[in-house]
Amino acid sequence: MTLHKEGIKLILGGLFLAALSIILNVLFLFENFPVLASIIVGLSLVILILIIQFFRIPKRNKSYEKNEIVCPADGKVVVIEETEETEYFKDRRIQVSIFMSPLNVHANYYPITGRLVYQKYHPGKFLVAWHPKSSTENERTTMVVKDDSGREVLIRQIAGAVARRICYYGEIDSSVEKGEELGFIKFGSRVDLFLPLDTNIDVNIGDNVKSRLSKIGILN
Repeated sequence: MTLHKEGIKLILGGLFLAALSIILNVLFLFENFPVLASIIVGLSLVILILIIQFFRIPKRNKSYEKNEIVCPADGKVVVIEETEETEYFKDRRIQVSIFMSPLNVHANYYPITGRLVYQKYHPGKFLVAWHPKSSTENERTTMVVKDDSGREVLIRQIAGAVARRICYYGEIDSSVEKGEELGFIKFGSRVDLFLPLDTNIDVNIGDNVKSRLSKIGILN
């Protein structure tokens, strides 16, 4: 396991605050208020542990089938439906949405290999990530990857009520690999996939999935 680069400053800040809390409590509280001091120190350490686990990146290795759509995020499948995609395709697509709780790994990955043909950041609201309008009204980034057969998959990172920063790394017209990191969303959020209507879907609503390991489906 490694720690994500987006969390280094927060982790260092958490270490500093935890150390400061312990020192101040030892100097001023432990002698007269040992219970209160223990609670404060305990909370400081719990917060530090939560920050560290949030930015963890577990080692995952897997070989992929050519037409396999790899899961882009850890979390729970909350939407599988045919819907109108209005930003890029402007037609009907299968939407698969994955909700990431604060306890999930929050790095995001490309689901297919191809060329990054579209990328756009949208400022917006911070509705809870499972809200039906979060896909079109929340802060979000949309990316589209086209494979060598001309099939396109849209990936949308969506901020939630707690998430306040979306990070994305790709450059337009660059080649991307299935399972390669595309970005990171801080503190609770959602990732939507918009897939061709003839895609074979291999997940169900309520499934807990893992990025770079779970198979979302097969492109036809």
